[in-house]
Formats: sequence, C-alpha cells, structure tokens
Amino acid sequence: MQTSNEPSDAVKLIAEIQKAIREEGLDGWLFCNFRCRDRLASEILCRPENLINTRFWFYAVPSSGEPLGLVHAIEPDHLEGLPGTIRSYSGREELLGLLAPLAEKRWAAHISESISAVSFLDAGMYTVLSKAGLILVSAENMIQRLKGVLDQEGIASHERASAALYGIVEKAWDYAGFSYKNGTSIYEGELRQVMEDELTRLNLVRNHPPQAAAGINSANPHYDCRGRGSIIRKGDIIQLDLWAKEQFPRAGNAGIYADISWAGVYGKKAGLEEERAFADLVEVREAVLGFIDETFAGNKTLTGAEIDAYCRSLLCAKGYAGAIRHRTGHGIDTETHGSGVNIDSVEFPDARRLLEGSCFSLEPGIYFSGYGFRTEVNVYIAGGRPVISGPGAGQGRQFSLLTC
Repeated sequence: MQTSNEPSDAVKLIAEIQKAIREEGLDGWLFCNFRCRDRLASEILCRPENLINTRFWFYAVPSSGEPLGLVHAIEPDHLEGLPGTIRSYSGREELLGLLAPLAEKRWAAHISESISAVSFLDAGMYTVLSKAGLILVSAENMIQRLKGVLDQEGIASHERASAALYGIVEKAWDYAGFSYKNGTSIYEGELRQVMEDELTRLNLVRNHPPQAAAGINSANPHYDCRGRGSIIRKGDIIQLDLWAKEQFPRAGNAGIYADISWAGVYGKKAGLEEERAFADLVEVREAVLGFIDETFAGNKTLTGAEIDAYCRSLLCAKGYAGAIRHRTGHGIDTETHGSGVNIDSVEFPDARRLLEGSCFSLEPGIYFSGYGFRTEVNVYIAGGRPVISGPGAGQGRQFSLLTC
C-alpha cells in the first residue's frame, strides 16, 4: 500500500528517465506527439491510447530538476498526471517563446538515421525545433534503457511465453505427423489453425496469427497464408514461425513476447541438399551463440551490428551469400519487434550495445528458389551473460529438421 511518503509512479518514472539521460551525458529528453503518431512517447509517458491529439504536445525532461510540459490550449489535459510545470500555447509564436529556455541544450528526441522503429519526429517539427535553438540527438540509446531491457519479472514473463510456444510447436508437428502417417491431405492453414487455437486456449496475445509455410512458400520469410493456404505435399519443407506474450502476467505491467521459428520436412527424411543446408544453418547459429557467450565471459559486450556481421561472415564462408534475405535478429520486449538492440548490420545497422536485460531473437535464415528455412531462438542478458530462453535453459532448441 502506498503511503504519503512514497513517490508516485509518475515521479518514479521521471527519476528513471533522468537517470538514463545522465548515463548518456545529455541535457534532457524531449518527448512530443501529434495525432498519436509516436507510440513510444505515449507508451513511455503512460498516455491514454484514446487521446484526441490534433495539436502537438511537448514534455521536456531535464537531466535534473523539474520537467516542462507544453500543451495546446484546446487540449490542456494531455499531460495530466505528469510532474512539472505545464504551460499552454495557442499559436506558433507563443510556442516558440515557450521553447526558448530549451535552446542551446542537447535534447534526446525520437529520431534516428538507422533505427526506423524509434524514429517518429517528422522533418517539419525537427526543423522548427532546430531553428528554435534546440540541439537534437537520437534517443535510441535511452529508449533501449527505458523500454528495451527486461527486469526479473519481465524475464520470467518471457520464459513462460517461450515455454508455451515450444509446446505449441510440438502440438503442430504432431498434427502434421498424424496426417502424413494416415495419408490424409493437409493444408498450411490447418497447421496455422492448430497453433492459433493453442495460443487462444492459453490466453496468449499476438499481433498477428502464426506462420505455416510449405514448399516454395517457405522461401518467403514473411509469407502469410490466406484461408486454407497451399496443400502440403510429401517432401515439402515446412517453416513454422510463432510469437506471443502473456495477457496479464503481473499487475500494471505488460507481458514480454517470445518469438521462435522451427523447420521440418513433410516426410520421413529430407533430401541431402536440404539436410546439409539446415545443418550448416544450425552450425552457424551455434557459433554465433558461442561468440556472444565468449565475448561476455571476457567482460566485454557487443553491438547488434557486430553480431549480425559475424553471422553473415559465417554464412558467406559456407557459400550462402546469395541466400541471405534478412537481418539475424531483433529486439524483444512488450512488442515482438521491440525497442532494444536489433541484430542487424545491413538493413537498419544497430550500433547500440547489449545491456543487462537486453532480450533479442537470433534467427539466421537462408532461402532458395524452391524452399528456405530459418532457426530462431531468443536470448537475454542476465548476470552479465547471455541466456537462451526456453525449456532446459534453451537446450530444447532445434538442432535438426523435424520429420514425420
């Protein structure tokens, strides 16, 4: 029970934000939103989802001292409940006058040249703020500190979701095996529905149904079967991809996603080419996991770009340069593709370093003209070391193609 001597949740949040600002050596963090386009600003500051946000609001949190909020006169309640001085404006000149005390200081803002997932400030308002004398730098590192790392409860939530997904993969493959042994027709949509039904039964939240891709469709990393999808034929490679989080794991907090991918063959045995390619893929995955572990064991850390570059170098050395279509992984938190470090050196190069509590997928994939696959595990940093989530501290991860 909270007493009058205990700080409110909003005060605790500001203290956490200011700690992140000081750790990054900046003067402050400038949040703003228009038409609720910046979901991260709204989420971090706990703004209601149904705000009528037709004018910009601003909330400037300095490294120490009292925050300053600016709201439009017709939307005065948008920063309600947040600490600090809240002032209103009704025109551009008035807004510029209120922004004047923020000039000549380095403010973190939701901009990024490389990480689009955290870049929401539009070019027009960026120009207005810059002309007003504010020095804007990317808030990508602080967004990671505030949202992209897990505490112990978050790790526990992630592990529960992970255990559930591993069980769902097993049920889906049992269904495929039963159909194969009985010679009955099976469609991608049926496998997808088995996974979807289990996710619903377990009350797990997901932002999109899981994926079941067979044959040539497995060569499409973001294949989305519609209706029944394609019929699965003997010898087809099948790629399963599923992600979910708990709905209400703990009071006042959102669940943490898990996101895994498994591959199999609709038959007793895969072809030699397919077996060799998947074995190479697993070997690379394990080498990357070893690389991460050895680096952290030496009291060093890694960027997402460094991990991805290392993985790509191993795949290229095995002759798969032309078969790589996507990055090696992404941050995981309350969203499937979260705000933390992405394992990416090519698409959206991520120079941020893994921190204590960072959680991410490791999912190397290779894709050819007639089939493709990836193997995806999740990793988080705990006690200064990487931990593979899932049953048996990650020992239940896939090492060979599933067969019927």
